Amino acid sequence: MNQELLIEQMFQMLVSGDRAMARRVSETAFENGISAQEMTLDIYWPLLENVYTMYRQDQITQLAQQYATRTLSSLIAQAQPHYEVKESRDRSICMFCGNSELEDLSGRLVADILESEGYNVRFGGGNINYDDILAEIHGRQPEVLLLFASGPQDAPMIRQLIDHIRSINAYPNMQIVVGGGIFNRAPGLAEEIGADLWATDPTDLLNQLENNEHVRADLSERTVGRTRNEKVVAA
Repeated sequence: MNQELLIEQMFQMLVSGDRAMARRVSETAFENGISAQEMTLDIYWPLLENVYTMYRQDQITQLAQQYATRTLSSLIAQAQPHYEVKESRDRSICMFCGNSELEDLSGRLVADILESEGYNVRFGGGNINYDDILAEIHGRQPEVLLLFASGPQDAPMIRQLIDHIRSINAYPNMQIVVGGGIFNRAPGLAEEIGADLWATDPTDLLNQLENNEHVRADLSERTVGRTRNEKVVAA
């Protein structure tokens, strides 16, 4: 299957609000052997990113963006029950995202994919205040705090949250992971604010969580521009 062609075709259906045709094309892809996870990661996620980018750059109207967001939401929800679910990893994640519809949909997509990979995910969405997140972390004691698809308006709160967590050192075993959204558009921001890991998209996130479970940020030299290889691995 030509993924680029499929994305191009579906994008036009999404922004024009042609829900029925978008569903038919998706069903045809499934009939041709693409799995629900592959459809979500390789087709729906790039479409979501395209809609987000073009809307931010005023290349599509608000109506087109809302047509696309709602249709994609329906397609992603229909794919989720067909994911192949892996065995539990016994690793819990508390996850939050930005406030917009597109950011919330990105977060829901990522949460669903993580659950299918065996993670125990609690997804709070956006517009959650600093104190409530801290209280949830204190109560749940998750292995991972994930802040994915955050908007520019979220960056100051995220910085403050991470600084507070680091300063009190109450959760030394908790890994702080960020990605997508503002972190894709501001290179070095994730490192600057002291995140342990960062990822550009859901596939990258899965790889980072799988392969770098013990990686922690080198807080002794918190500067912009360090690479992943300059992080330190906890003993």
